Amino acid sequence: MTRPKEAAKPLGTPEAARKKALSLLERRDYGSAELAAKLVEKGASPSDAEAAVARMVEYGFVNDENYAAMVARHYAAKGYGQARIREELRRRRLDRELWDAALDAAPENSEAAYRLFAAKMRGGCDKDAVRKASAALVRRGFSWEDVRAAAERYLSEMENT
Repeated sequence: MTRPKEAAKPLGTPEAARKKALSLLERRDYGSAELAAKLVEKGASPSDAEAAVARMVEYGFVNDENYAAMVARHYAAKGYGQARIREELRRRRLDRELWDAALDAAPENSEAAYRLFAAKMRGGCDKDAVRKASAALVRRGFSWEDVRAAAERYLSEMENT
């Protein structure tokens, strides 16, 4: 039997905001701006949320640089390109200054683009299949240069077999 979900209690004190921040960080990592926004959403005042986040940074529980690199690696491992990873970093409210270092930490795009292109082709070689596979890669955030290189490599390997 499940209990009904209780209404969120407002976080009226700085101590309550700190406790909620720790509770949120137990579940997953956050960037500082993302954590502050989540605390405000949960009922903390903006000043209490900022103070709680500052304390979490002081403790070392929140590190935007490491978090940005982790997000970039995670989405690269899922087969997303640089543009999609950049969008995810923006969505998670990370500073633009951290994006380049995070994207450098992500694995190389060309091999991921080739593997995804080959999987989308499923052994076919007609123009329509190439167009659809290329469009799928662009939607996943790969640049046209990466898509073109993957398509050329795939088609040349198909000709050689």
